[in-house]
Amino acid sequence: MKVITSEIPEEGIEIELNEKLSTGAFKILSPVKGFLKIDKIGTEVSIKGLESADIEQQCSRCLNTFITNIKTQINVVYHPVVDIGKEEHYELKGDELNTEFYKGDVLNINDLLIEQMLLNIPMKPLCSFDCRGICPKCGGDLFSNQCNCVISEIDSRLAVLKQLLSKKSE
Repeated sequence: MKVITSEIPEEGIEIELNEKLSTGAFKILSPVKGFLKIDKIGTEVSIKGLESADIEQQCSRCLNTFITNIKTQINVVYHPVVDIGKEEHYELKGDELNTEFYKGDVLNINDLLIEQMLLNIPMKPLCSFDCRGICPKCGGDLFSNQCNCVISEIDSRLAVLKQLLSKKSE
């Protein structure tokens, strides 16, 4: 979906989202739903709203895939790229982290929706809070079935910690 900035009326635009999007970064399983309010003051374009979609993720402990719903609040301000075009390096300050730049007269809303979802995906996704991961010996999924592996070896880097625990219990 593209929005032409010169065609945004003074009262703004309200858009109801129901977009089928795809990206190489993650798999979006459902249409992106939500709403956006787009306002324009001078050359500055403000976009506020909400979006949600079901995405497929891989658990960082057991490596199984699972589906989760990502809900994102959007609050972005666009400025024309010519505002910073004269500066060789432009550093964003803390209060400008929700600032984007546009070139020409067109804003690509789909790129914004994917970017905001990507920023809200957990860094270490879990299929469930109590996921036990995989067995370090046999590689079996410890969440869905119990393996019979006996792990008595202690990593040499952690052996000192075991000594500390035994001293503390004395």
